[in-house]
Amino acid sequence: MPLLDTVLRFFIGSRNERLVKALWPSVNKILDLFPKTNALSDAELKEYTGRLKERRRDGESLEDLLVEAFALVREASWRVLGNRQMVKDPVSGETIPYKAHFPVQLMGGIVLHQGKIAEMVTGEGKTFVATPAAFLNALDGRGVHVVTVNDYLARRDAEEQGRVLALLGMSCGYILTDMDNEERREMYARDITYGTNNEFGFDYLRDNMKVDPRTQVQRELHYAVIDEVDSIL
Repeated sequence: MPLLDTVLRFFIGSRNERLVKALWPSVNKILDLFPKTNALSDAELKEYTGRLKERRRDGESLEDLLVEAFALVREASWRVLGNRQMVKDPVSGETIPYKAHFPVQLMGGIVLHQGKIAEMVTGEGKTFVATPAAFLNALDGRGVHVVTVNDYLARRDAEEQGRVLALLGMSCGYILTDMDNEERREMYARDITYGTNNEFGFDYLRDNMKVDPRTQVQRELHYAVIDEVDSIL
């Protein structure tokens, strides 16, 4: 019924438009926390992360903690990266200094946390989108994987975003092709680990062929963010 579909879209929007509209209340709450997070010292940012972990252990859901967690990552990103990163403004299309997570990047992070796919064009800062979702899910203390397409990006993104995460008291690592088992085990033990789908996949297969669990390198799988998900899957 094409006519009915057209009329419904006119009055209530497409499904994607409705989904995006539903994200705005959370995004506005994150933006509203800027004065509070900006007033915190570096040490207080780490303490805030510790309190979020405690609240999670006490039974609060990740959805309850999302706004505060995303606001912390936004603040830490600004302090660590400042205006040294250049990104494309989602409104004007111009390349401008990166200051903090744009609303569209926060929306992308929320969508990733929800286990959905966020399609973003080149220049919208996909690297920054993954970090809030990864940080939020790392509050469980069970490890998060960020899947990239090659070793170069895994190391680059881990080193860059690792500085942001370190300010929040989170550890970050990366898996490279030439690493031995001890190096891999140490990297997987960190809060957030970057690597390629091949490395994560084959480490999982090798672990499942080992008789002694102590020789395995990965922890129990928990949560993953996948870059270029269409090509990887």
